[in-house]
Amino acid sequence: MLKHLQDGDQISVHMPPDIAGHWVSDSCEVRSGPEFLTRSYHFYSNHTFEALQFYYRDHHCTEPSYTLLIQGSVHPRQASWVVRGGTEADYQLSHVQLVSHNRAAAEELQVKLEQSCGLTKHLDPGLGYELWAKGSEHSGRDCTRGLYFSMQELQLLRMERRHRHGDPATDAEELFLGDVHTERTQRRLHKPSGYQPPLQSVKTYDASCVTCQIISEADLYNPPVLPSQNERPLRLYGNWVSRRCEVRPGVLFLTRHFVFHEDGNIWEGHYYHFSDPVCRHPTFSISARGHYSQGVPSTAVMGGTEFTFTVTHMKVTPMDMATTSLLNVFSGDECGKQGSWRLGVQQDVTPTSGCAALGIRLPHTEYELFRMGRDLSGHSLLFNGQRPTNGSSPDRPHKRATSYQPPLIRCISSQKGATGIGKEGDHHFRLGNGCETLHLHLIHVFVLATVVFWGI
Repeated sequence: MLKHLQDGDQISVHMPPDIAGHWVSDSCEVRSGPEFLTRSYHFYSNHTFEALQFYYRDHHCTEPSYTLLIQGSVHPRQASWVVRGGTEADYQLSHVQLVSHNRAAAEELQVKLEQSCGLTKHLDPGLGYELWAKGSEHSGRDCTRGLYFSMQELQLLRMERRHRHGDPATDAEELFLGDVHTERTQRRLHKPSGYQPPLQSVKTYDASCVTCQIISEADLYNPPVLPSQNERPLRLYGNWVSRRCEVRPGVLFLTRHFVFHEDGNIWEGHYYHFSDPVCRHPTFSISARGHYSQGVPSTAVMGGTEFTFTVTHMKVTPMDMATTSLLNVFSGDECGKQGSWRLGVQQDVTPTSGCAALGIRLPHTEYELFRMGRDLSGHSLLFNGQRPTNGSSPDRPHKRATSYQPPLIRCISSQKGATGIGKEGDHHFRLGNGCETLHLHLIHVFVLATVVFWGI
């Protein structure tokens, strides 16, 4: 399975991070709703910032709808007590401006803003409109609410510097900002406990990132138009693995390995949970198996395909003493045989209908969303639905995701690589994306009481 992540590059994480510079998206991003957007953020050495969020009508970000210009200040503080490896920050907004880019977008925004803040001014394409400004005569009126706008993402920061194959001339920097709540009405109240897709430093992004270049040259009145793409057919068959140590809201660190069998719509999911942000200290693993439905094009999320996944079999392996003890003290035979758990020994919990200690009951059904993509090197990527921020399960059709988790990369059986090493702090760790379809010992979660959230 995963031998290492991220191509064997060495990665350093500096705390607190020096985020001064220009950072841009490297792809068309999807937020819950859905919302399709790209981002271009400038952070300055005096702690002020200027952020551009470009919104689109389509999932390839080729049809700009409107742009928000956000100005303010941000001050990195101390290491996060909630998300290990992250830095907490305080921010203040000073100005939010809106520009629509076509008549249809202007009319749609007009309706939203009339309802949310009593807007009376007529919106014209190409003209700026002040949604909120600190200390202005209209400061009591906040017209950003109608757009479910929030910059809570600035409360959590993580910057990684990637040393490609030991060559300083090819170093790259990525900036991770806090996650956005999957319920749009909760965005303003949400304290981030995970991350969005990383932004790339304009100084160091890969020369093959055409998207990075296009976004870096855009401005408030001239939004980036990304290259049009053909729709990629969804082919699930094969092995798919995490590209990096993933962070889910709720302070969960993990890697994932999916196997889709060629016949019978059978799938396997292997989830390796860890207590640390570089996935070096495993706590337990879950191996699930079941079946999935035929895919149906989504009518809610452009470019997405909807599936129904059912888990019918499951095995659990405790990988540290804390988890082993937790499973052993749990009363009743609702997670294997009581008192029978041993460190590093896998146990089938299908006969006990799952594992109540980990909050998992069998059979379990989830309503999923998938799409395909490619990375800068042309490798196939698989995106599946983002987990609900509140920790619930998408076990009803109306709870199906409208945005995506970090992508998995197709695992080529011939890929090999050295076992990854890692350290936290002002530190270094080594990860790579080589993989082989063997049993391994990775995945995530620091178990608290009986609540752990897992899923496809």
